[in-house]
Amino acid sequence: MKQFATLFAAIDQSTKTTVKVAALAEYFRQAPEEDRLWTVALFSGRRPKRAVTTTRLREWAAEVADLPLWLFEESYSVVGDLAETIALILPPNPSVDNRSLTFWINALRGLADVDEAQRKAFVLEAWQQLGGAERFLFNKLLTGGFRVGISQKLMTRALAKATGKPEAELAHRLMGNWHPDEVSWHSLIEAEDASADASRPYPFYLAYALEDGPETLDDPANWRAEWKWDGIRGQLILRDGSYFVWSRGEELMTDRFPELARAIDHLPHGTVLDGELLVWPMDAEKPFSFNALQKRIGRKTVPKKLLAETPVVLHAYDLLEWEGVDLRSRPFAERRGLLEQATAALPRDAPVRLSPQLAFDTWDDLATLRSGAREAHAEGLMLKRADSPYLAGRKKGDWWKWKLEPLTIDAVMIYAQAGSGRRANLFTDFTFAVWNGNDLIPFTKAYSGLTDAEFRQITAWVRKNTQQRFGPVRQVTPHHVFEIAFEGIQASPRHKSGVALRFPRMKRWRQDKPLQEANTLDDLNEMLRIYG
Repeated sequence: MKQFATLFAAIDQSTKTTVKVAALAEYFRQAPEEDRLWTVALFSGRRPKRAVTTTRLREWAAEVADLPLWLFEESYSVVGDLAETIALILPPNPSVDNRSLTFWINALRGLADVDEAQRKAFVLEAWQQLGGAERFLFNKLLTGGFRVGISQKLMTRALAKATGKPEAELAHRLMGNWHPDEVSWHSLIEAEDASADASRPYPFYLAYALEDGPETLDDPANWRAEWKWDGIRGQLILRDGSYFVWSRGEELMTDRFPELARAIDHLPHGTVLDGELLVWPMDAEKPFSFNALQKRIGRKTVPKKLLAETPVVLHAYDLLEWEGVDLRSRPFAERRGLLEQATAALPRDAPVRLSPQLAFDTWDDLATLRSGAREAHAEGLMLKRADSPYLAGRKKGDWWKWKLEPLTIDAVMIYAQAGSGRRANLFTDFTFAVWNGNDLIPFTKAYSGLTDAEFRQITAWVRKNTQQRFGPVRQVTPHHVFEIAFEGIQASPRHKSGVALRFPRMKRWRQDKPLQEANTLDDLNEMLRIYG
């Protein structure tokens, strides 16, 4: 645990990538193999389940610190992080424990099988034995909220430095639903057959946003364009007689899309497709909105009625593996040609469709096509260089996303709530309303888009202009107008306004605009009619 705490301190105290990579690489060379494996798991989101409720932890910490619970709660609201609050209020003590990270993780997992008295005794004893950063990290593991500023790309870079293996190979090894209980450090990182897992996807290639248009790119003839669909990026894997569906966030979603199983009947084993999961009935000209797809996302099993109402297809735009051969190093134009051949004979009701490419000769032609993206129920365009390989992660140069400008509406802030973490002392989460006659009707929430200086300024104003309190939420005097940007709008009977926005955020604080000039519910409904 001390070795892991030293690593965490080195990572947490530096903003330099080179320092973080060096610290991780040294740890991966020196730490015990079990601890290395759990470190990779923790840094890639594979955390042990919480075995003790946060309510009990707050009570026990207040008891050990000899503080009234209300004072602990006030401290927690200021600090914004439960693990850090506990570490700060407990009596300081030097760490006298030399047991490993793996020991403590396994001990925490074992708490699920004991009664509450035994859980409390174990936690209190651990707080006595662990001090400083080790106690803080124990609390992080205990609360199930372990997060650290290490990207998968940075971790694979450090692993490559420590092991001498290529980054791309390591990124592929870390994909999938592996768990430290089921693999060893050797089988995951070092063994030659580490990629034999039939379900394992490839690392996704991610595009950069094109901010100023494509005119800065080279000859349009070198590029291919297609719609940027508003669905879920996913890989469909057909291997060993089975199918697997992975999201870009490395979540196995096979059970949520049973209709994709029929792809096995039409495509050979050893096929991996990259594409967009969309709700698109066979007789519809356009895909349904993302709102329809959301009904499927949170379900492990999908009832027949929902399957019939929201049929999902994969609109494939890249072929990563064909008949067991990895194609990622081949040019995009070649992969696309093979994809077109592979999908040419698919029946109309197949769960896989070819995502069309858009023909253009000049960048002006492409801009004209982009202007029709919303009509096609797309977010904009994807641009891919014809000779580009399929890389891992976000690489600048060959793949670009040219999204439409967001929709905007001017709204009045009517409620405010404090943030968390480093913004726990600031009001950052706001509810916005539009006019309906003489009434303000709430229609969305937003918490991003302002600078820290603006958040401090609006926080000072909220404290002076609070009308009522509802727990952590404050009702404020209607006064400030904000321009709210969003990607889409759908009808929503669950909301008082009757609409729901996709990805709302604060684009601008309209201090130049009076309250009475904010938009109306009629304006929202007109947007719904056009873009919904």
